[in-house]
Amino acid sequence: MKPDYLKGCGLAFGAALLWGVSGTAGQFLFAHRGINTEWLVAVRMLMAGGLMLGFVALRAPRDLFTVWTNKTDALRMAVFGLFGMLAVQYTYFAAINASNAATATVLQYTGPVLIVGWFAWQKKRWPTPFELLCVAMAVAGTFFMVTHGSLNSLSISKMALVWGLTSAVALAFYSIQPLKLMSCYSPPIVIGWGMLIGGLALSAIHPPWAMAGTWDAPAIGAFAFVIVFGTLIPFYAYLTAVRIVGPETSSLLACAEPLAAALIGIIWLGTRFGLYDWLGTALILATVISLSLRKQEPAPIKIE
Repeated sequence: MKPDYLKGCGLAFGAALLWGVSGTAGQFLFAHRGINTEWLVAVRMLMAGGLMLGFVALRAPRDLFTVWTNKTDALRMAVFGLFGMLAVQYTYFAAINASNAATATVLQYTGPVLIVGWFAWQKKRWPTPFELLCVAMAVAGTFFMVTHGSLNSLSISKMALVWGLTSAVALAFYSIQPLKLMSCYSPPIVIGWGMLIGGLALSAIHPPWAMAGTWDAPAIGAFAFVIVFGTLIPFYAYLTAVRIVGPETSSLLACAEPLAAALIGIIWLGTRFGLYDWLGTALILATVISLSLRKQEPAPIKIE
């Protein structure tokens, strides 16, 4: 096995682990330090987007504003920032706040099933038996996670379920909508502007200077982790991995994220994760892995 291939796999796997830990760090800030969800998402997007665009300005300053010179691309970028990047970021952290990082991450991973359904509809064809099996597995996995096998009650709150499934829809949208932008501009430009637009929009609802909660050393450390190790480093590592080993292998290795979120949550925060939770997680991850191995549609643009 070539060293570059091993390097790419290691980068993708490491990015997934960091994303999983980042979600748990967000859970810690919400549950134990009273940090506001809107504030965290807004500041995270502003800082990460600003730093990402700063990196582009240093490496390729002429490319920084090119997306805004074309009216069609500018409109696509605005839509991506508001209904793609902002939606997927906010719904994910809202789901964490309503439940826990592991549950939110696993529910979001039903998004690739929606992507398969979209491409089947776009091509005006019925889903294949394999795709229908994947849908059934994802539905069964979600059922076990949110009901623990009971038809009469939910094991998580209704808001957690709503935010989790909305996060999956947002993931599907933001994985499909910017494909034309990504074919014309580098990923850091698209993601950087998307984050900045989303952060500015959310700042109108909750200004970055309106800080709340308890800010001690652990809170500052968790916040710094979300920004640096939960956004900038894994994003760069994942994109590097995609260039080395391809999107299919990278997205496959990214499936380590829900497992990382679950294990860190159990060890660090004492998150309860029972048999049905593990069963649901296994079914949903098996769905994502199966779809990745098929190599049919573009892999989601992953950034948590």
